[in-house]
Amino acid sequence: MKTRAITGFFFIVVMIGSLLFGQYVFGVFFLMLSLLCLREFYGLIKQTGINPNTQTGLMNGFVIYAIFALVLIDHSLAMHKLLFLLPLTLSAVFIQELFKKTEAPFINIACTFTGIIYICLPFTFFHALAYVKGDFNFHYPLAFLLLLWANDTGAYLVGIKFGRTKLFERHSPKKTWEGFIGGVLISAGVALIIGHYYTELKWGQWVIVAVLISFFGTIGDLIESMFKRSINVKDSGSILPGHGGLLDRFDGLLLATPLVYTYLYLITN
Repeated sequence: MKTRAITGFFFIVVMIGSLLFGQYVFGVFFLMLSLLCLREFYGLIKQTGINPNTQTGLMNGFVIYAIFALVLIDHSLAMHKLLFLLPLTLSAVFIQELFKKTEAPFINIACTFTGIIYICLPFTFFHALAYVKGDFNFHYPLAFLLLLWANDTGAYLVGIKFGRTKLFERHSPKKTWEGFIGGVLISAGVALIIGHYYTELKWGQWVIVAVLISFFGTIGDLIESMFKRSINVKDSGSILPGHGGLLDRFDGLLLATPLVYTYLYLITN
């Protein structure tokens, strides 16, 4: 427990620091996180005997995140033209498989694209949260992280104390409805505090963001649990002592971020 707490504390400090040090540190840091998560995902897939195109998948993850990051920072036509690189880099996934002697090439291709869609696109949306109104504003991604952590902590503490009714026992035996409701309420409470300081949104809109994060973050957690159970592993990795892998820490972000970005874009533009 002590190791878990120390690791969690320093990891949170580093993530918040990446936001506070400006748009370039923020962008590069979360690019690295997305590629590490993608590499972890491909490593887990390989344990099943499937052989995704790891290098090509990582290249595409890098290109997708980097191009959209550059477009958000610099709105010039030259940056938008970089989008035309994507058909070339994405087609490389299919072309590479031509030169591999495998019995199920399209399963490898499918798993390669699954990693890109499941991991790199959500991280790209998370980076875009800082630019949802045009100029860089760390309030949105920071608030997202605070609400996500509030939900996870609330669900854990309330679930331990009052949890009785299983939420989705087939995929996550420890999760309960009581914990889920507790996470939603605590996250909504934190949203009220955020609304007092970050006035870009009304307090009610911050609460809606909190509910979206709690709901879809929990579903994202269940999806990652389903994935790990399907390949019979407990943790996605061991890079974080006491916490497992990076996917274990960002499973809630993966599904919630695109939906939160969509909501924020619609109400702020």
